[in-house]
Amino acid sequence: MTVREPASPLHDVRGRGFARRSPLTEGWAWIDDRVAAPAVRLLPLSDCAGLRLADAVAAVGDWPPADRAALDGYAVAAADTLGAGSYNPVPLTAAVAVSAGDALPPGCDAVIPYEAAQAVGPFIEAIDAVAPGSGVERRGAWTAAGRPLLPAGRRLRPADLGLLAAAGHDAVPVLPAPRVRILLAGGPKAGAPEQLGAMLAALVRRDGGVVAAVETPAAGIDVLAEALVRPGADLILSAGRTGAGPDDVAPPALARAGSLDLHGIAMRPGGSAGAGLAGGIPVLLLPGEPMAVLAAYELLAGRAVRRAAGLPAGLPHATVQAVTARKLVSEIGCLDLHRVRLDEDGRVEPVASPGWPGLAAAARADGFVLIGADSEGVPDGVPVTMYRFD
Repeated sequence: MTVREPASPLHDVRGRGFARRSPLTEGWAWIDDRVAAPAVRLLPLSDCAGLRLADAVAAVGDWPPADRAALDGYAVAAADTLGAGSYNPVPLTAAVAVSAGDALPPGCDAVIPYEAAQAVGPFIEAIDAVAPGSGVERRGAWTAAGRPLLPAGRRLRPADLGLLAAAGHDAVPVLPAPRVRILLAGGPKAGAPEQLGAMLAALVRRDGGVVAAVETPAAGIDVLAEALVRPGADLILSAGRTGAGPDDVAPPALARAGSLDLHGIAMRPGGSAGAGLAGGIPVLLLPGEPMAVLAAYELLAGRAVRRAAGLPAGLPHATVQAVTARKLVSEIGCLDLHRVRLDEDGRVEPVASPGWPGLAAAARADGFVLIGADSEGVPDGVPVTMYRFD
Protein backbone atom coordinates (compact mmCIF):
# COMPACT_ATOMS: atom_id res chain seq x y z
CA MET A 1 0.00 0.00 0.00
CA THR A 2 1.35 3.43 -0.92
CA VAL A 3 1.64 5.64 2.14
CA ARG A 4 0.58 9.22 1.53
CA GLU A 5 0.42 12.19 3.84
CA PRO A 6 -2.12 14.95 3.16
CA ALA A 7 -0.67 17.89 1.26
CA SER A 8 -2.14 20.32 3.80
CA PRO A 9 -3.86 19.42 7.09
CA LEU A 10 -7.59 20.11 7.26
CA HIS A 11 -7.41 20.60 11.00
CA ASP A 12 -4.99 22.06 13.50
CA VAL A 13 -2.47 19.25 14.06
CA ARG A 14 -1.59 20.70 17.50
CA GLY A 15 -4.97 19.54 18.75
CA ARG A 16 -6.59 22.96 19.08
CA GLY A 17 -9.58 22.07 16.90
CA PHE A 18 -10.58 22.56 13.30
CA ALA A 19 -8.97 25.33 11.29
CA ARG A 20 -12.11 25.40 9.11
CA ARG A 21 -15.44 23.62 8.98
CA SER A 22 -16.92 23.18 5.54
CA PRO A 23 -20.58 24.04 4.93
CA LEU A 24 -22.78 20.98 4.62
CA THR A 25 -23.43 21.94 1.01
CA GLU A 26 -19.74 21.31 0.25
CA GLY A 27 -20.14 17.80 1.61
CA TRP A 28 -23.18 17.27 -0.57
CA ALA A 29 -21.30 18.56 -3.63
CA TRP A 30 -18.39 16.22 -2.89
CA ILE A 31 -20.76 13.27 -2.71
CA ASP A 32 -22.67 14.24 -5.84
CA ASP A 33 -19.42 14.52 -7.80
CA ARG A 34 -18.11 11.10 -6.74
CA VAL A 35 -21.09 8.84 -6.11
CA ALA A 36 -23.41 7.78 -8.91
CA ALA A 37 -26.14 5.20 -9.42
CA PRO A 38 -24.87 1.73 -10.37
CA ALA A 39 -25.00 0.39 -13.90
CA VAL A 40 -28.35 -1.12 -14.83
CA ARG A 41 -28.47 -4.93 -14.90
CA LEU A 42 -31.06 -7.22 -16.46
CA LEU A 43 -31.74 -9.88 -13.84
CA PRO A 44 -34.15 -12.81 -13.65
CA LEU A 45 -37.16 -12.21 -11.45
CA SER A 46 -35.85 -14.70 -8.88
CA ASP A 47 -32.92 -12.35 -8.14
CA CYS A 48 -34.87 -9.08 -8.03
CA ALA A 49 -36.65 -9.09 -4.65
CA GLY A 50 -35.89 -5.85 -2.80
CA LEU A 51 -34.09 -4.22 -5.77
CA ARG A 52 -35.34 -1.14 -7.57
CA LEU A 53 -36.54 -1.01 -11.14
CA ALA A 54 -34.22 1.00 -13.36
CA ASP A 55 -36.95 1.70 -15.92
CA ALA A 56 -40.71 1.53 -16.02
CA VAL A 57 -41.95 -1.90 -17.08
CA ALA A 58 -44.86 -2.18 -19.50
CA ALA A 59 -47.27 -5.07 -19.84
CA VAL A 60 -46.35 -7.50 -22.58
CA GLY A 61 -50.03 -8.20 -23.24
CA ASP A 62 -53.49 -7.57 -21.84
CA TRP A 63 -53.96 -8.71 -18.27
CA PRO A 64 -56.00 -10.74 -17.84
CA PRO A 65 -55.51 -11.99 -21.41
CA ALA A 66 -59.19 -12.94 -21.81
CA ASP A 67 -62.51 -12.64 -20.00
CA ARG A 68 -62.25 -15.09 -17.11
CA ALA A 69 -64.15 -16.32 -14.08
CA ALA A 70 -63.64 -14.22 -10.97
CA LEU A 71 -65.13 -16.96 -8.73
CA ASP A 72 -65.95 -20.64 -8.69
CA GLY A 73 -69.32 -21.56 -10.19
CA TYR A 74 -71.01 -22.10 -13.54
CA ALA A 75 -70.30 -20.05 -16.64
CA VAL A 76 -73.64 -19.14 -18.21
CA ALA A 77 -75.39 -16.78 -20.55
CA ALA A 78 -76.92 -14.25 -18.16
CA ALA A 79 -80.10 -14.08 -20.25
CA ASP A 80 -80.76 -17.75 -19.42
CA THR A 81 -81.14 -16.89 -15.70
CA LEU A 82 -83.90 -14.29 -16.08
CA GLY A 83 -86.71 -14.85 -13.58
CA ALA A 84 -84.80 -17.42 -11.57
CA GLY A 85 -85.43 -17.57 -7.82
CA SER A 86 -85.57 -20.03 -4.96
CA TYR A 87 -89.28 -20.65 -5.71
CA ASN A 88 -88.79 -20.56 -9.46
CA PRO A 89 -85.73 -22.60 -10.49
CA VAL A 90 -84.76 -22.05 -14.13
CA PRO A 91 -83.13 -24.93 -16.04
CA LEU A 92 -79.84 -23.92 -17.68
CA THR A 93 -79.30 -25.40 -21.11
CA ALA A 94 -75.62 -24.41 -21.18
CA ALA A 95 -73.83 -24.28 -17.82
CA VAL A 96 -70.10 -25.04 -17.61
CA ALA A 97 -68.40 -25.57 -14.26
CA VAL A 98 -65.45 -23.15 -13.90
CA SER A 99 -62.92 -22.17 -11.27
CA ALA A 100 -61.70 -18.64 -10.60
CA GLY A 101 -59.19 -17.76 -13.31
CA ASP A 102 -60.63 -20.01 -16.01
CA ALA A 103 -61.35 -18.38 -19.36
CA LEU A 104 -65.08 -18.04 -20.09
CA PRO A 105 -66.37 -20.57 -22.63
CA PRO A 106 -67.84 -19.18 -25.89
CA GLY A 107 -71.41 -17.90 -25.49
CA CYS A 108 -71.06 -17.24 -21.76
CA ASP A 109 -71.02 -13.74 -20.26
CA ALA A 110 -71.48 -14.37 -16.52
CA VAL A 111 -70.61 -16.77 -13.73
CA ILE A 112 -73.30 -17.91 -11.34
CA PRO A 113 -71.86 -19.07 -7.99
CA TYR A 114 -72.47 -22.63 -6.87
CA GLU A 115 -74.73 -21.45 -4.06
CA ALA A 116 -77.04 -19.76 -6.62
CA ALA A 117 -77.54 -23.01 -8.56
CA GLN A 118 -78.64 -26.56 -7.85
CA ALA A 119 -78.15 -29.90 -9.55
CA VAL A 120 -81.24 -31.90 -10.44
CA GLY A 121 -80.04 -35.17 -11.85
CA PRO A 122 -77.88 -34.36 -14.87
CA PHE A 123 -79.30 -30.82 -15.12
CA ILE A 124 -78.28 -27.53 -13.51
CA GLU A 125 -80.93 -25.05 -12.38
CA ALA A 126 -80.45 -21.39 -11.46
CA ILE A 127 -82.14 -20.31 -8.24
CA ASP A 128 -80.97 -16.69 -8.62
CA ALA A 129 -80.62 -14.40 -11.63
CA VAL A 130 -77.30 -12.83 -12.66
CA ALA A 131 -76.53 -9.83 -14.86
CA PRO A 132 -74.11 -9.86 -17.81
CA GLY A 133 -70.54 -9.52 -16.49
CA SER A 134 -71.43 -10.78 -13.01
CA GLY A 135 -68.60 -12.91 -11.61
CA VAL A 136 -66.38 -12.05 -14.59
CA GLU A 137 -62.97 -10.40 -14.73
CA ARG A 138 -62.83 -8.64 -18.10
CA ARG A 139 -59.89 -8.86 -20.49
CA GLY A 140 -57.42 -6.03 -19.79
CA ALA A 141 -59.15 -5.11 -16.52
CA TRP A 142 -55.77 -4.62 -14.79
CA THR A 143 -53.69 -3.41 -17.69
CA ALA A 144 -53.56 -3.44 -21.47
CA ALA A 145 -50.62 -4.35 -23.68
CA GLY A 146 -48.02 -1.59 -23.73
CA ARG A 147 -49.35 0.23 -20.69
CA PRO A 148 -47.03 0.83 -17.67
CA LEU A 149 -47.13 -2.04 -15.22
CA LEU A 150 -44.69 -0.79 -12.56
CA PRO A 151 -42.88 2.59 -12.43
CA ALA A 152 -39.14 3.21 -12.50
CA GLY A 153 -37.59 3.34 -9.04
CA ARG A 154 -40.05 0.94 -7.44
CA ARG A 155 -38.57 -1.40 -4.85
CA LEU A 156 -39.77 -4.79 -5.98
CA ARG A 157 -41.94 -6.71 -3.52
CA PRO A 158 -42.90 -10.39 -3.75
CA ALA A 159 -46.34 -9.49 -5.13
CA ASP A 160 -44.67 -7.33 -7.80
CA LEU A 161 -42.59 -10.29 -8.95
CA GLY A 162 -45.71 -12.42 -9.25
CA LEU A 163 -47.44 -9.71 -11.26
CA LEU A 164 -44.43 -9.35 -13.58
CA ALA A 165 -44.30 -13.10 -14.16
CA ALA A 166 -48.03 -13.24 -14.86
CA ALA A 167 -47.67 -10.36 -17.31
CA GLY A 168 -45.07 -12.22 -19.35
CA HIS A 169 -41.75 -11.00 -17.93
CA ASP A 170 -38.98 -13.35 -16.86
CA ALA A 171 -36.30 -10.65 -16.34
CA VAL A 172 -36.37 -6.90 -15.67
CA PRO A 173 -33.80 -4.05 -15.55
CA VAL A 174 -32.81 -3.24 -11.97
CA LEU A 175 -30.30 -1.15 -10.04
CA PRO A 176 -28.05 -3.40 -7.93
CA ALA A 177 -27.89 -2.39 -4.28
CA PRO A 178 -24.55 -0.78 -3.31
CA ARG A 179 -22.28 -2.79 -1.01
CA VAL A 180 -21.44 -0.74 2.08
CA ARG A 181 -18.66 -1.64 4.52
CA ILE A 182 -18.97 -0.29 8.05
CA LEU A 183 -15.76 0.23 10.04
CA LEU A 184 -16.10 0.92 13.76
CA ALA A 185 -12.88 2.76 14.60
CA GLY A 186 -13.91 3.31 18.22
CA GLY A 187 -12.53 5.85 20.63
CA PRO A 188 -12.96 6.71 24.31
CA LYS A 189 -16.12 8.73 23.67
CA ALA A 190 -17.61 6.32 21.17
CA GLY A 191 -20.70 4.25 21.67
CA ALA A 192 -20.37 0.49 22.03
CA PRO A 193 -19.47 -1.06 18.65
CA GLU A 194 -22.63 -3.18 18.57
CA GLN A 195 -24.73 -0.06 19.16
CA LEU A 196 -23.20 1.90 16.28
CA GLY A 197 -23.01 -1.14 14.00
CA ALA A 198 -26.68 -2.04 14.46
CA MET A 199 -27.82 1.53 13.91
CA LEU A 200 -25.70 2.15 10.81
CA ALA A 201 -26.61 -1.20 9.27
CA ALA A 202 -30.32 -0.40 9.65
CA LEU A 203 -29.85 3.05 8.13
CA VAL A 204 -27.89 1.64 5.18
CA ARG A 205 -30.64 -0.89 4.46
CA ARG A 206 -33.29 1.83 4.75
CA ASP A 207 -31.51 3.82 2.06
CA GLY A 208 -31.21 0.94 -0.42
CA GLY A 209 -27.77 -0.44 0.41
CA VAL A 210 -26.62 -3.85 1.56
CA VAL A 211 -24.13 -4.23 4.40
CA ALA A 212 -21.06 -5.99 3.01
CA ALA A 213 -19.42 -6.20 6.44
CA VAL A 214 -19.33 -4.62 9.89
CA GLU A 215 -15.72 -4.59 11.09
CA THR A 216 -13.96 -3.41 14.24
CA PRO A 217 -10.30 -2.95 13.29
CA ALA A 218 -7.68 -2.60 16.00
CA ALA A 219 -6.68 0.92 16.97
CA GLY A 220 -3.94 2.58 14.97
CA ILE A 221 -3.47 4.61 11.81
CA ASP A 222 -1.78 1.83 9.84
CA VAL A 223 -4.36 -0.82 10.74
CA LEU A 224 -7.28 1.44 9.86
CA ALA A 225 -5.61 2.54 6.62
CA GLU A 226 -5.19 -1.12 5.63
CA ALA A 227 -8.86 -1.77 6.43
CA LEU A 228 -9.95 1.17 4.29
CA VAL A 229 -8.28 -0.16 1.13
CA ARG A 230 -9.54 -3.73 1.37
CA PRO A 231 -11.74 -4.53 -1.66
CA GLY A 232 -15.34 -5.64 -1.65
CA ALA A 233 -17.38 -2.45 -1.21
CA ASP A 234 -18.84 0.37 -3.26
CA LEU A 235 -18.91 2.72 -0.28
CA ILE A 236 -17.27 2.79 3.16
CA LEU A 237 -18.58 4.31 6.39
CA SER A 238 -16.03 4.67 9.20
CA ALA A 239 -17.36 5.61 12.64
CA GLY A 240 -15.25 6.94 15.49
CA ARG A 241 -11.96 8.77 16.12
CA THR A 242 -12.74 11.58 13.66
CA GLY A 243 -11.86 14.61 15.79
CA ALA A 244 -8.76 16.79 15.73
CA GLY A 245 -7.03 15.26 18.78
CA PRO A 246 -3.88 13.13 18.96
CA ASP A 247 -5.84 9.85 19.24
CA ASP A 248 -8.21 10.62 16.37
CA VAL A 249 -6.70 8.21 13.87
CA ALA A 250 -9.46 8.08 11.24
CA PRO A 251 -8.57 11.28 9.32
CA PRO A 252 -4.83 10.53 8.99
CA ALA A 253 -5.62 6.89 8.17
CA LEU A 254 -7.86 7.99 5.30
CA ALA A 255 -5.18 10.41 4.12
CA ARG A 256 -2.68 7.51 4.00
CA ALA A 257 -5.14 5.21 2.27
CA GLY A 258 -5.96 7.72 -0.45
CA SER A 259 -7.15 11.25 0.21
CA LEU A 260 -8.79 13.22 2.99
CA ASP A 261 -10.82 15.76 1.02
CA LEU A 262 -13.09 17.14 3.74
CA HIS A 263 -12.71 17.13 7.52
CA GLY A 264 -14.99 19.14 9.75
CA ILE A 265 -18.53 20.01 8.71
CA ALA A 266 -20.38 23.06 10.04
CA MET A 267 -23.21 21.14 11.68
CA ARG A 268 -24.28 20.03 15.16
CA PRO A 269 -24.07 17.30 16.20
CA GLY A 270 -21.61 15.46 13.95
CA GLY A 271 -19.27 18.32 13.15
CA SER A 272 -16.14 16.14 13.04
CA ALA A 273 -17.41 14.23 9.99
CA GLY A 274 -15.27 14.03 6.89
CA ALA A 275 -14.92 12.50 3.45
CA GLY A 276 -12.27 11.18 1.10
CA LEU A 277 -11.24 8.33 -1.17
CA ALA A 278 -9.51 5.03 -0.39
CA GLY A 279 -8.55 2.91 -3.39
CA GLY A 280 -10.93 5.01 -5.46
CA ILE A 281 -13.87 4.16 -3.16
CA PRO A 282 -15.75 7.00 -1.44
CA VAL A 283 -15.30 6.99 2.34
CA LEU A 284 -17.45 8.94 4.80
CA LEU A 285 -15.96 9.55 8.23
CA LEU A 286 -18.57 9.66 11.00
CA PRO A 287 -18.01 10.63 14.66
CA GLY A 288 -18.06 8.02 17.41
CA GLU A 289 -20.66 9.55 19.74
CA PRO A 290 -23.96 7.79 18.90
CA MET A 291 -26.15 10.88 18.37
CA ALA A 292 -23.41 12.52 16.32
CA VAL A 293 -23.22 9.34 14.21
CA LEU A 294 -26.96 9.46 13.61
CA ALA A 295 -26.90 13.14 12.63
CA ALA A 296 -23.85 12.79 10.38
CA TYR A 297 -25.41 9.81 8.64
CA GLU A 298 -28.78 11.47 8.14
CA LEU A 299 -27.34 14.74 6.82
CA LEU A 300 -24.24 13.49 4.98
CA ALA A 301 -23.49 9.79 4.59
CA GLY A 302 -27.08 8.77 3.86
CA ARG A 303 -26.97 10.95 0.76
CA ALA A 304 -24.06 8.87 -0.55
CA VAL A 305 -25.87 5.58 0.10
CA ARG A 306 -29.03 6.80 -1.60
CA ARG A 307 -27.16 8.08 -4.65
CA ALA A 308 -25.27 4.79 -4.91
CA ALA A 309 -28.62 2.97 -4.81
CA GLY A 310 -30.12 5.15 -7.55
CA LEU A 311 -32.56 6.83 -5.14
CA PRO A 312 -33.33 10.53 -4.76
CA ALA A 313 -30.43 12.10 -2.88
CA GLY A 314 -32.52 14.27 -0.54
CA LEU A 315 -33.66 13.37 2.95
CA PRO A 316 -36.06 10.39 2.83
CA HIS A 317 -38.16 11.46 5.81
CA ALA A 318 -41.82 12.39 5.70
CA THR A 319 -42.34 15.98 6.80
CA VAL A 320 -44.85 17.75 9.04
CA GLN A 321 -45.56 21.46 9.02
CA ALA A 322 -46.08 22.72 12.57
CA VAL A 323 -45.57 25.72 14.86
CA THR A 324 -42.94 25.87 17.59
CA ALA A 325 -44.21 25.66 21.15
CA ARG A 326 -40.90 26.91 22.58
CA LYS A 327 -37.86 28.62 21.16
CA LEU A 328 -35.30 26.41 19.39
CA VAL A 329 -31.88 27.82 20.29
CA SER A 330 -29.10 27.70 17.70
CA GLU A 331 -25.68 29.19 16.96
CA ILE A 332 -24.69 31.21 13.91
CA GLY A 333 -22.18 29.45 11.68
CA CYS A 334 -23.44 25.90 12.20
CA LEU A 335 -26.43 23.99 10.82
CA ASP A 336 -28.22 22.48 13.82
CA LEU A 337 -30.24 19.29 13.96
CA HIS A 338 -32.78 19.77 16.77
CA ARG A 339 -34.50 16.67 18.15
CA VAL A 340 -38.13 17.59 18.70
CA ARG A 341 -41.50 16.10 19.47
CA LEU A 342 -45.10 17.11 18.83
CA ASP A 343 -47.01 18.15 21.96
CA GLU A 344 -50.69 17.44 22.60
CA ASP A 345 -51.65 20.46 20.53
CA GLY A 346 -49.52 19.37 17.57
CA ARG A 347 -46.85 22.01 18.21
CA VAL A 348 -43.11 21.37 18.00
CA GLU A 349 -41.05 21.45 21.18
CA PRO A 350 -37.36 20.57 21.69
CA VAL A 351 -36.36 17.31 23.35
CA ALA A 352 -32.66 18.14 23.65
CA SER A 353 -30.21 20.73 22.38
CA PRO A 354 -28.14 19.84 19.29
CA GLY A 355 -25.02 19.48 21.43
CA TRP A 356 -26.56 17.08 23.95
CA PRO A 357 -25.14 13.55 23.44
CA GLY A 358 -26.82 10.15 23.48
CA LEU A 359 -29.66 8.45 21.65
CA ALA A 360 -32.16 8.55 24.53
CA ALA A 361 -33.46 11.94 23.43
CA ALA A 362 -33.71 10.74 19.83
CA ALA A 363 -35.79 7.78 21.01
CA ARG A 364 -38.20 10.20 22.73
CA ALA A 365 -38.33 12.51 19.71
CA ASP A 366 -40.83 12.38 16.87
CA GLY A 367 -38.31 13.84 14.44
CA PHE A 368 -35.96 16.74 13.92
CA VAL A 369 -35.92 20.34 12.73
CA LEU A 370 -33.00 21.82 10.80
CA ILE A 371 -31.90 25.35 11.65
CA GLY A 372 -29.63 27.03 9.12
CA ALA A 373 -26.11 28.23 9.85
CA ASP A 374 -27.17 31.86 9.47
CA SER A 375 -29.79 31.67 12.24
CA GLU A 376 -29.61 32.14 16.00
CA GLY A 377 -32.68 29.98 16.44
CA VAL A 378 -36.42 29.88 15.94
CA PRO A 379 -38.73 31.79 18.32
CA ASP A 380 -41.88 30.20 19.69
CA GLY A 381 -44.98 30.41 17.53
CA VAL A 382 -43.07 30.23 14.23
CA PRO A 383 -43.89 27.64 11.48
CA VAL A 384 -41.17 25.03 10.94
CA THR A 385 -40.73 21.80 8.97
CA MET A 386 -40.26 18.69 11.08
CA TYR A 387 -38.65 15.63 9.51
CA ARG A 388 -40.24 12.51 11.02
CA PHE A 389 -37.99 9.74 12.30
CA ASP A 390 -40.62 7.17 11.36
